Amino acid sequence: MENTGPEATSGDPAGLHSARPAWRSPSAWALLIGVIVVGLGIDLASKYWAFSAVAGVPVEFTREQALSTTPLSALIPVHQPRVIVPSILNFTLVLNPGAVFGIGAGRTMFFIVVTIVAVAFGLGVFVFATRSRDRVSHIGLGLILAGGLGNLYDRLVYGCVRDFIHPLPKVTWWGSTREVWPYVSNVADLFLLIGIAMLLWHAWAGDRSTKRRVEPAIA
Repeated sequence: MENTGPEATSGDPAGLHSARPAWRSPSAWALLIGVIVVGLGIDLASKYWAFSAVAGVPVEFTREQALSTTPLSALIPVHQPRVIVPSILNFTLVLNPGAVFGIGAGRTMFFIVVTIVAVAFGLGVFVFATRSRDRVSHIGLGLILAGGLGNLYDRLVYGCVRDFIHPLPKVTWWGSTREVWPYVSNVADLFLLIGIAMLLWHAWAGDRSTKRRVEPAIA
């Protein structure tokens, strides 16, 4: 019987190449590793630039200084935020001792272990739960792994995470002085959020595709 499914239209009549496990696909590995390498490079380069330029003078410190200084903000000279887009985006330097958005401050070793486990889990998802054709998932996983590794590098080398991206600065809730988005983050955090969104979208799209195939068969 002739194959008229998506595999046939993609130039793979047997559907074997596109349906095989991702870990057996060199192109899937290349995509995942490429996204990780490029994403990690962008994150570390952006942090290096920010801590060299945003405060007007290079901000340098060691892991020992970060672990022994209270508060961490004492390691950063007082500076005016660099306005990128007024009321939309500022760059300002912050040292974060916790996880994303400063959650869990002071538990550096805990988050190092959690990040290592999360990276291993992400690789496990790639190997055991994706197929060679799941490129959206592979890009999403690559971004998540790049973000996790970028912040893991900071924790291992500096004892904290270097943040500088402040969206919606000084924008407050209506009738309140509370900021809509008081958090300062970095490119790694952005990659984590984008990667998770891509995985969720791929899961949703895959579920809808499965329903479309099943419903005509039932009818």
